Amino acid sequence: MSSGHRENLLLVFQAALAAVNGRACVRARLVKKPLSGNIYMVAVGKAACAMAQGAQDALGERIAKGLVITKKNYAEPLPWPVLEAGHPLVDETSLEAGQRLLAFIEGIPPDAPVLVLISGGASALVEALPPEIGLDRFQKINVWLLGSGLDINVYNSIRRRLSRLKGGRLAKLFFPRPVLCLVISDVPGNDLRAIGSGPLTADNDLHKPLRLESLPDFITGALRYMPPAPAPDDACFVNVRQEIIATIEDAKRAASDTARQLGYRAVTQPEFVAGDVLQAGARLAKKLLQSESGVLHVWGGETTVRLPASPGRGGRNQSLALAAALTLRGHGEARFLAAGTDGSDGPTDDAGALVDGGSVARGEQAGLDAQESLARADAGTFLEASGDLVHTGPTGTNVMDIMLGLNA
Repeated sequence: MSSGHRENLLLVFQAALAAVNGRACVRARLVKKPLSGNIYMVAVGKAACAMAQGAQDALGERIAKGLVITKKNYAEPLPWPVLEAGHPLVDETSLEAGQRLLAFIEGIPPDAPVLVLISGGASALVEALPPEIGLDRFQKINVWLLGSGLDINVYNSIRRRLSRLKGGRLAKLFFPRPVLCLVISDVPGNDLRAIGSGPLTADNDLHKPLRLESLPDFITGALRYMPPAPAPDDACFVNVRQEIIATIEDAKRAASDTARQLGYRAVTQPEFVAGDVLQAGARLAKKLLQSESGVLHVWGGETTVRLPASPGRGGRNQSLALAAALTLRGHGEARFLAAGTDGSDGPTDDAGALVDGGSVARGEQAGLDAQESLARADAGTFLEASGDLVHTGPTGTNVMDIMLGLNA
């Protein structure tokens, strides 16, 4: 077994990313089950460029036209238009992308097959709103939801009620064209209604009252303008076939396999890590300290953060790692990694952090306080000082978050 445990944890994380890479997964699916004829392609999400490259690898010039919509600074050179749009908040570029998408669909022949590639981030990257709800109002709703600590499924259930594209409405726009949709899942349980807010998925919940307590009046008022959504038995869904091609479980499996190859005893934890980030960090760190030496634990999930009025630098994974570091303090052989598989964490360019028993002390030497940093949602500043941030750049995938723990 190598003594470079920090480097090995990063290798395990990279193996997890490779197993769910959008280019590789799309290419493998389309080579295994080829499409016939000339194809019109739409790719939306943080992994849109990678997924489009996979389609190009498999289909080549049979892609008649394409449109790719991805996060700002995630664009890559492709033979088709690549639009960069806002994330995690819908902005003017998201609405412009929505108009480009509507125009693109209108130009597709009514009998032409369509390949749709969806990955996490699609909810914010492309949007068309009801005329009664302006961008400022919609952004206010999203800011409140992001900082509320609500589960992502609740967040998405509100967003798709206010969209002209989501909640199955995109399927209505594509009808009667045959559609194959390949999906990288970034939600618990791989619920197609939640991934990208379900643009091609029938959602019976949209035909029922939304029963959520304590929503502010500006949200409940906006919900009165919900655009009509197709019923679950609408004919538009007959021509839509959706397949999930990458999940957090695939990433966890690859991480465990690589950990074993490096000489560790790998344990793939069945728990989906969710809930308050501070509690989750302490819980996972305690489990790690109780573990036998040489066991590498692999978790997956997505925690939640309650943001203060003026949050600092960082995202949920940086907060999770710093919360774990407080419990690991003084335990020199313990290491814990938490990172987003999309290569970003909150509004930062860092994927997350890899902390150890000395992380808190290193940050304190720079004059920082870990507890105060967590309270200000400023874990990134502390972790930069302690030298623990993990930076990957765009990864070509997005299957939520990976956590790795080792008590060497």
